Amino acid sequence: MKITSVKGFHDILPEQSAQWSGIEAKARAIFASYGFGEIRLPILERTELFRRGIGEATDIVEKEMYTFADRDDTSLTLRPEGTASVVRAYVQHSLHQQAGFSKLFYVGPMFRRERPQKGRTRQFWQIGVEAIGRDDPGIDAEVILLMHDLLAAIGVRAPRIGINSLGCAACRPAYIETLAAYGRARVAALCENCTTRLERNPLRLLDCKVETCGVAMADAPLMLDCLCAECSAHFGRVRAALERESVPIELQPRMVRGLDYYCRTAFEATAEGLGAQNAVGGGGRYDKLVKTFGGPDAPGVGFALGVERLVLSMREPFDATLCPEVFLAPLGAASELDAIRMAHRLRSDGMRVEVGSGDKSLKSQMRLADKVGAPYVLIVGEEELAAGALTVRDMVAKRDHERAVGYPCAAAELRGMLERLSANELE
Repeated sequence: MKITSVKGFHDILPEQSAQWSGIEAKARAIFASYGFGEIRLPILERTELFRRGIGEATDIVEKEMYTFADRDDTSLTLRPEGTASVVRAYVQHSLHQQAGFSKLFYVGPMFRRERPQKGRTRQFWQIGVEAIGRDDPGIDAEVILLMHDLLAAIGVRAPRIGINSLGCAACRPAYIETLAAYGRARVAALCENCTTRLERNPLRLLDCKVETCGVAMADAPLMLDCLCAECSAHFGRVRAALERESVPIELQPRMVRGLDYYCRTAFEATAEGLGAQNAVGGGGRYDKLVKTFGGPDAPGVGFALGVERLVLSMREPFDATLCPEVFLAPLGAASELDAIRMAHRLRSDGMRVEVGSGDKSLKSQMRLADKVGAPYVLIVGEEELAAGALTVRDMVAKRDHERAVGYPCAAAELRGMLERLSANELE
């Protein structure tokens, strides 16, 4: 019986992987320019980390986590997101003592048992950043600027950044009670999930996708109208900084995000090409999460982007060229050793080279060279090597050329010869 991958878990094949690598390379370059250093996190964490950090009443904790008991009965969970793990590492390694302000980024797989759909899998990859140790609006703006710059560098189609404020411990509790009272008055129109959320997590009433809930909550009070003076000033400064840099932000007063730890600034990025579920990532501020995990009272802000969704939303794919620049076709077993030696030197110089088998006929090797997309074949035989003139077959023009090629030759020398050969063919 053929064994296939688990539902919602997918292989990333070489051509697809090239797109992922291109995105990661862009991200690493931009993160470096902003002063962020990489942290590599374990895939498994204690379940309590996510229950305390994300929130017991969230869909992630209640329905989507992959949780199991270890042999010693410790409850473990495949990480469903990165922020809780970063904060756990920040506290565990006392990073606040090494530097008052930590700027970290991560790249890796996350796991949620959601319904698989376009751009949404049960194992999915995220690129994220966390800035821990500053509570000023300037760092919020810089983190959003970073996300904007990364989306632009990747070439995401029509990116938009929605922004909202979720208030703080001083102003949010009263708002939540007002929102809950509004929902209770309309409980008959709410779906089963929202009826449960009404008491456990009223904020989630605002982002339910069920049509009847949307109608029922259409005129619900908004957090922006209930912000305290400090939160209002903080949000105003974030918006002012982004508008001054011409970042196209959109005020979205109903955005609440799906994680309990967010406060004040919250934001989400969307793009074209993804259908109704058009979010590519998002983030926000979390001022009490570090303390929740036993650390100092250190505020933080960050975001995460889904790599699968970024790939789907790119205007143009990155160059995924995997074809060899040249194919070496040895004539016989003895010539194969010379071909391997030549290929090794060319590869050391950064050239993409494929070597055929000396046990195969030249015709068979030519078919393989054509299949792998090599534009040129160098026929490597004992007589050719002795004469210092290998036969070069142009696989596009289907012509053979005798060219002097030193043995073993350098990549620059060979590339120069092939470029001159190509130019002559165009004349």
